[in-house]
Amino acid sequence: MTASMNQLAVASRSSHVGRVVRVAGPALVAAVPVVTWWLVGDLSTVSLADDPDYAFRPMTLSPMTERAVGIASLALAVGAVAVLAWATRRRALDRRWWTVLGLLAAAGCIVGLGWRVLTAGVIGANIGAGLFILVGGPVVAALVLFALARSVFLLVRANRRHPLAGS
Repeated sequence: MTASMNQLAVASRSSHVGRVVRVAGPALVAAVPVVTWWLVGDLSTVSLADDPDYAFRPMTLSPMTERAVGIASLALAVGAVAVLAWATRRRALDRRWWTVLGLLAAAGCIVGLGWRVLTAGVIGANIGAGLFILVGGPVVAALVLFALARSVFLLVRANRRHPLAGS
């Protein structure tokens, strides 16, 4: 192989790794709330026979469907973490991006828990739903804003170091 063919092969592998990382990050962020929702389980305090009240009615899913969605999301999250760790080890993903992923994963955990709290069947008012909206909503917003700020910081810093990298 000539030197230019080697460079082309390296560039091709590098772009492939970049595409995989660009898919694995959002996959992790999307899977975490579903995994949390599945692991927390139903938080209803009364049975369906007692005609519970809901802040929001939950989706009607069979236990088998719920389990399949939970297991698939867990596999997706674990696979995404493995791919991202591999990319970090190969230095295809800057380790500082893990702070962004961690903030978004934490927000996803709170959203998954909130999903269960908001859809819990209770008798009377769902106090937990109100508390979640008052406390959980601002916490999720803060985590997402911090992740956005960190992302902008990392992108600006990377562009200062390599101004022609995106061209």
